[in-house]
Amino acid sequence: MRNKLIILLTVILFSLTFTTNGQKLVNSPFSRFNIGSLDPSGSFKSQGMGGLSVSMRDNSSIFYSNPASYSSFDTLSFIFDFGIDYAKAKLTEGASSYSSQDMNFDHLLLGFPLAKGWGFAAGIVPLSNGYYRMSESVLKTDPGYNALVGEYNTQHNGDGSLTNAFLGTGVKLTRNLSVGINMKILFGKLQRTNQFEFTDFNNVYNNNTTEMLQLGGINFDYGLQYTIPFKNKTFINAGVSLTSGKNYKSNYEYLQSRYTAYTSKDTISYVSENSKSAFIPGTLRLGVSFGKLNKFTAGLDFISTKWSKSKIPGSSGYAADTKSFLFGLEFIPDKYSNYSFLKRMEYRLGGHVEDNYLIVNGEQVKEVGASFGIGIPMRRTSSKTNLFFDFTRKSGSAVNNLHTENYYTFGISLNLYDNWFIKRKYD
Repeated sequence: MRNKLIILLTVILFSLTFTTNGQKLVNSPFSRFNIGSLDPSGSFKSQGMGGLSVSMRDNSSIFYSNPASYSSFDTLSFIFDFGIDYAKAKLTEGASSYSSQDMNFDHLLLGFPLAKGWGFAAGIVPLSNGYYRMSESVLKTDPGYNALVGEYNTQHNGDGSLTNAFLGTGVKLTRNLSVGINMKILFGKLQRTNQFEFTDFNNVYNNNTTEMLQLGGINFDYGLQYTIPFKNKTFINAGVSLTSGKNYKSNYEYLQSRYTAYTSKDTISYVSENSKSAFIPGTLRLGVSFGKLNKFTAGLDFISTKWSKSKIPGSSGYAADTKSFLFGLEFIPDKYSNYSFLKRMEYRLGGHVEDNYLIVNGEQVKEVGASFGIGIPMRRTSSKTNLFFDFTRKSGSAVNNLHTENYYTFGISLNLYDNWFIKRKYD
């Protein structure tokens, strides 16, 4: 028991270093707007099934989008899940293309029962990423050159991320009905710079802007799940969860300045605002799944957020309402096979079709993706290694000068499950 605690604390401290300070260095121009590019939510088991989670219940997994699922934890057990992902993005616009890649820590989750039918979970998960790098040089030989403007260079850079830390509980009210609640703590900072420099540096004013947005506050998720068991271990699960809309404490600064070779920077505009005016709208999630215990599970989630009601300092007019459909399947040939390791593995497929919350050049960005994953059981334990691969495309029409972003994401997580609170008679 003591050795297990030492290992667990070491992993938690290592994980916290990356989850609270790291950001994914995958270039996305869509991160220039609002709160950046939203990260997919869910453990890697969930993401291998297209993000399916609202109606999912599993005694060895944590589905934090619906806290009612925590009531499924086994008595005397302990669950710990942490994952790392590698992402590569390819941007295309006409005949031009650009690629970037990065590996980073993704999530840290833990859960355990408080009593029979009553569970607790906590974790740190990403909300959004604000990293991007864009530059352009216009010379006399370029088609877009304007003699009145002259030759110039532009650079647009973004950094930072937003993260949610949560803790929650779920309890069975009846044999079939469970309810739960999460408390979420949002924190993080986004920084953006835009620099315009003319080749005629001596006689023309150059322009530079910097922007910083810091958000923080507490919000809540509310969840409900209803299970209908049938003969032969078959079942139907239905779930609903709601994240309430929230005004967050914000710190916003905007500075625009100009300068030449002969003058220091001259401030054109400066805005500094500390308030609770930043508003992130609520999210409604509905889900249904069916299957056979320890054999297969299939399901569908619907998610809706009124992003048009959001109020993010410096980002007015860049958000639209979203609707998302997530669907997935998991199949286990023979979970308790004594002869075939491949039959004990968990095989997953999924997909998602959704609206991106961003409006760019008057058009809402669209997303579509597919994923697959496997759960590899560890020897003589219920713990496993989860792997997943996801392909997601974000795109808009060329008529509105929107580019296409193709994301290839591979993730690996350790899902550790053990009976930590049993006092063994023999070692």
